[in-house]
Amino acid sequence: MGDLYIVATPIGNKDDITLRALQTLKTVDLIACEDSRVSKKLLDSFGINSKLVSYHKFNEKERSEMLIRTLEEEKSVALISDAGMPCISDPGRILVKEVKQTLPETKITCIPGASAVTTFLALTPRTGEEFAFIGFLPRVKNQQEQILTQYKFVDTVFFEAANRLIETINNIKAARGANCKIAIGRELTKLYEEVKTGTPDEIIAYYNNHTLKGEIVGMVYADPKEAADEAELCDKIKALQGLNYSAKDISQILSTLYPISKNAVYKLALKKD
Repeated sequence: MGDLYIVATPIGNKDDITLRALQTLKTVDLIACEDSRVSKKLLDSFGINSKLVSYHKFNEKERSEMLIRTLEEEKSVALISDAGMPCISDPGRILVKEVKQTLPETKITCIPGASAVTTFLALTPRTGEEFAFIGFLPRVKNQQEQILTQYKFVDTVFFEAANRLIETINNIKAARGANCKIAIGRELTKLYEEVKTGTPDEIIAYYNNHTLKGEIVGMVYADPKEAADEAELCDKIKALQGLNYSAKDISQILSTLYPISKNAVYKLALKKD
């Protein structure tokens, strides 16, 4: 069997590609990419002439079958996206799943590299480590509001298209209030890289007077957790136990919603069990 490589590519600055990625892309028999025109520019700049084949969201199923046949022929395949890591809000999940199912002996190797999410988080002021990554938010307003409410107590990171950003910020304002805090990252790793933080109205006002284009990464800051006394926690523990949640699950749920440790909730849950 051939080997499958999941290879990260730069998210903006082409010099962010790794030596390991370059070596892999030079030596594989076939590179599956989203847009061959975009990928060819990157590969040409590093003198890489490996064969390219398109692999995007509209042909994933068909191309996965073809790539599996290629692996069966003992040829090596690299999967790349236009920018960043394949399989993360980009095509690739279907291929990995089907290779695991149909060719379990195939070696799958990830070649890590640039990430819009981690680059953005490193540039954005935060107080804790926890965050939720949503990928691209749904386009329907009530679906966006549902997600934003669901992740109310954790920093929530998302991707968005520049032409939809203002509408999305207004939806954030509707779901989380005018005083919620958000951060917007644009053109990461490029010349005009910026990260702006503020309320929805402040961010909208800024982009009403500044260029808004390029790839967008955003974050809605977590709301402060609401306090709860022990009696209230016990009532909620009892209710969750009635739904057959384990003490471990209950500690995870309630520690997310309230400023109390998982260990403390777990001990309470065991007492009430």
